[in-house]
Amino acid sequence: MDRSLLGLALAAPALVAQPAPFPAGEWTGTIQVPGPGLGISVTLAGRGSAWTGRISIPAQGVKDQPLDEVQVTADTVSFAMNGIPGIPRFAGRQVREGVIEGRFTQGGHTFPFSLTRGAAAPRPVPQDPRDRDLAFPGFNAFPLKGSVRKGGAHPYFAVMVAGSGPTDRDWSNPLIPAPSHGGRDFAAWLEAQGIGSLRFDKRFIGSKDPKLDISLDAQVGDIRAAMKAARALPEAKGKKLLLVGHSEGALLALLAAGDADAALLLAMPGMSYAKTILAQVKGQLDAAGAPGDAAAQNLAYLESVLEAIRKGQDLPPAAAGVAPGVVALGKGLTRPESRGFVRDLLDLDPWGAAQRLPIPCAVAWGERDVQTWKPEVLPPDFKGTVIQIPEANHLFKRETRERAALSGREAMTAYGDGTPLADLTPLAAWLKALR
Repeated sequence: MDRSLLGLALAAPALVAQPAPFPAGEWTGTIQVPGPGLGISVTLAGRGSAWTGRISIPAQGVKDQPLDEVQVTADTVSFAMNGIPGIPRFAGRQVREGVIEGRFTQGGHTFPFSLTRGAAAPRPVPQDPRDRDLAFPGFNAFPLKGSVRKGGAHPYFAVMVAGSGPTDRDWSNPLIPAPSHGGRDFAAWLEAQGIGSLRFDKRFIGSKDPKLDISLDAQVGDIRAAMKAARALPEAKGKKLLLVGHSEGALLALLAAGDADAALLLAMPGMSYAKTILAQVKGQLDAAGAPGDAAAQNLAYLESVLEAIRKGQDLPPAAAGVAPGVVALGKGLTRPESRGFVRDLLDLDPWGAAQRLPIPCAVAWGERDVQTWKPEVLPPDFKGTVIQIPEANHLFKRETRERAALSGREAMTAYGDGTPLADLTPLAAWLKALR
């Protein structure tokens, strides 16, 4: 539940307000990532050793997220955002009255940041003028928001489903340090192929309601509601419906694709959610050069977390040798509000679901995707089309570095708006043949 924060202390029994003690109050500023920088606002409250805070990052859809590990001295402040991969951390010092400067780190990357006391004037996130805003009822009439692209002569209209976590309609995510709108870029690419689209925010984007229904049924129901809304759009009049799912969104799309006329599954996990998580973490441990016994201990702990989720049990305690990032991942997977969703999706067989689709289906991966990748062996009875895009990463942007040399944090440096889409000619050919 959201609670208001005390930003001004009154010196009793004085009758006038005194200046807020450092660093209580509102602060606004910028993380100096490549490009125009990433705007942030922070609110801090407390005294002595008891401090709390919240952070907003508008360009990445983060609003009033509680801060962790808030530490304050006479002229320094530090805090973290636990539960987000890479565990973003801020450490700064008040260099002069009302100005904090310091270092922001996430997943091995470090950037300068600065904050100035005071609230920023509200400023909407810039929108692409080719987008048309849309509001429509989701599962159980929950209000959803989306963006529509007009498209052209292609006989299909697309509904796009975003990936995991706090990823919004544009595929922006707090995990990505630089501004990134891969979903908006892909919608523009579809438009260039003559295909209009509807992309929408997941129901929990921007929500602070701890009782919000984010179950698997609710999220799949939202996809079906989006397809229903799309069929009623003037931009989709007389067209068939193409369901486009990305990453975790590809798994969710599989469960709703019976309402579509064709499916395009981008960066679909090539195995169950549980096995994908374990494979991702193993890859990161290997890339970090973790010794075999340490890697085994971390993976064993993560397997115990997944088993606890299956059985509805509490998060198991972690031994001293388990990496903080793995502990944070376990906490994120077992959050009370999302544990049911994770449990219901954990062991879904994506190939079994894809094989049962009675519609044209293509599964596509980036050749240099380190998050999800094309399996070495494909099911021999899969009737759909399999596509691999050369020099493409998880967001289907161009990646010129070899996949074997990339860690997860290094790969993210090519997720931002400054990286163009890869050559998607194979996808364009499949779409052109779609009738």
